Amino acid sequence: MAGGLLHPGAVVLCAHGAPASPATTNPRVLVNGLPTALLLIPWPITGCPATLPCVLGVWSAGTTRVLSNGQPLCVLTGAGISIPNGTPLNPISAQGRVTAI
Repeated sequence: MAGGLLHPGAVVLCAHGAPASPATTNPRVLVNGLPTALLLIPWPITGCPATLPCVLGVWSAGTTRVLSNGQPLCVLTGAGISIPNGTPLNPISAQGRVTAI
C-alpha cells in the first residue's frame, strides 16, 4: 500500500493521543530535507495518559518495494502497535511530496 514516507516531523500518536517519534533516523533517504524512518527502529512515546502508558511504538508494515540499505521504510499507511499494551499507532500526517510502496 503506497503512502507518504514518515520522518521525525511527522505526526504519529499512540491510541491515547501521546506523540511518538523515531529513536534514530535514516540519513540515506531525505524527504523535504528531513531524514526518513526505517521500519525496524522503535519509536519512543512520551506523555501517554493511559493507566498502563504506551512507552514504545514498533512498526509491523511499511514499504515493500522501496528499501534503504536493504530495509523497509515507515509510511503513513503502515501499521504499528504500542508497547506494552498493544494499541495501534496512528500516523496522522507525513510529508506529501514522496510516496512509496
